[in-house]
Amino acid sequence: MALLMFIISSVFYVATAQAERLNINFNHDWKFNLGDQYNAHLPDFDDSNWRTLTVPHDWSFENGISKEGSQSANGGYFDSGLGWYRKSFQVPKDWQNKRINIEFDGVYMNSEVWINGQYLGKTAYGYISFRHDLSKHLKPGGNVIALRVDNIKDPSARWYHPSGIYAPVKLEVTQPPHIQPNGVYVTTPKVTSSSAEVTIRTDLINSGDLNQDLYLQSSVFDAKGNLLSET
Repeated sequence: MALLMFIISSVFYVATAQAERLNINFNHDWKFNLGDQYNAHLPDFDDSNWRTLTVPHDWSFENGISKEGSQSANGGYFDSGLGWYRKSFQVPKDWQNKRINIEFDGVYMNSEVWINGQYLGKTAYGYISFRHDLSKHLKPGGNVIALRVDNIKDPSARWYHPSGIYAPVKLEVTQPPHIQPNGVYVTTPKVTSSSAEVTIRTDLINSGDLNQDLYLQSSVFDAKGNLLSET
């Protein structure tokens, strides 16, 4: 049976305008402080003496091994602890009616997130990605996101674990109606040596007040980029 390779493209259109999705690298220019800080979630908190760094970041690995390391033998004699991250960023005016989410690929552990002083929630487990909707709390111009990481409990695993924002972070900017994250599902229920039947399911979300026609376009390309089918 020949190997069949496909590239699936699903986009949808709001009236005549294509629904745009921006994925913005959010890894740079974080401020970091090891240890707890009172009111560090507030936007006007003075973090001028904090370190500036790029994530992914692991303060346990950064601080190294010691025979008194709180993670003990199972954790490779590294220390854990509690830390804060803060990041200031600009929001352009044309984002005002869009949907803005922040997505963390991994934070270990017990992470709590604030945007402009507003509490967004807590993610206790340290080995999963998670996201928060920032839209209604953002303002044009300067904004501040704060993250508290509580990795004090030891041992919290049976092996070495990181401490902090140990994986990339991104901002996702979409129109209020948009394709749900991980919302395109592709199956091939019938495959032969010469052809294949491709089924595509796309989940859409309309998080705004938009009331008009939406047009979904799904395209199938071969490995060389040639268009095979479109609906």
